[in-house]
Amino acid sequence: MRVTITGAAGFIGRALAGRLRERGHTVTGVDLHADPAAGVVAGDIGQDGAWQDTVAGADLVVHAAAVVSNAVGLREQWRINVAGTRRVVDAAARGKVSRLVHLSSIRAFSDLGFPDGVTEERPVRPDGNPYVDTKIAGEQVVLQAHAAGQVEVTVVRPGDVYGPGSRPWTVLPVQLIRRNLFLLPARGAGIFSPVHVDDLVDGLVLAAERPEAAGQVFTLAGGVGVPCREFFGHYYRMLGKRGPLCAPTGVAVALAAAAAGAAALAGATTEINATSMRYFTRTGTYSIDKAGRLLGYRPAVGLAEGMAGTERWLRAQHLVP
Repeated sequence: MRVTITGAAGFIGRALAGRLRERGHTVTGVDLHADPAAGVVAGDIGQDGAWQDTVAGADLVVHAAAVVSNAVGLREQWRINVAGTRRVVDAAARGKVSRLVHLSSIRAFSDLGFPDGVTEERPVRPDGNPYVDTKIAGEQVVLQAHAAGQVEVTVVRPGDVYGPGSRPWTVLPVQLIRRNLFLLPARGAGIFSPVHVDDLVDGLVLAAERPEAAGQVFTLAGGVGVPCREFFGHYYRMLGKRGPLCAPTGVAVALAAAAAGAAALAGATTEINATSMRYFTRTGTYSIDKAGRLLGYRPAVGLAEGMAGTERWLRAQHLVP
């Protein structure tokens, strides 16, 4: 197949492109900056442009481009995560693309208030967070196009994706820990739902290739939840630091809100904010039974193995000693 990946220069896009090429597919991509050697053209999905011709020429489109942040406001997140998704869908429909795989997020369930082992049958829940709400709206855009017969769609909700290249759950925490700026609420007892990037890519390939995936929504996580203090404790160990640093939720949220306020006064943004703190207080996990049943998805990288490989990568990047 000829495959086009939006967000092709990003963490997940790069990993998926490599796997697809190994399987014999021709891979092109769209990102903010061109990379001719990798077949990536420059394009802002928030605006119409020549990048849409690359999407229209594909057999399969994997839509991974998104604003992934708790610090970016609603206007920009809507422009990319919702209106940009509509532009990708329109280009795919015009080009008669066979399948569009759309990357959403487990945060479509909301950050809080979902049960342990939540399944895809549970309704999505807007909660006022721009990222959560625009990921939900992006799902509506692609599922509406599927229902209208414009393009065949599969929605994937990744878990907390870590591993070599992951900004939110590998690079950024390590940078903050090095600066003694990382703090966990709920005394570190909140539940984290890690999925190694290699397992996610396996699931994305299945979602792209299996006919059973058409019109479906799948959670692709690691299948287990671990306390936040256990997951992030691996990074403290790599850095030779004691920790994680933990606090009661009220204290952690107040400190994070103060940090965000100080950054705003300085004209900057920071992922250290109240929303991020509340995310670390989750108590529920995410079922992957549906993906296992319909796709044959089976995560293979355990946390110890995944962190060992992540440590090697971090050391090669000179991010840990």
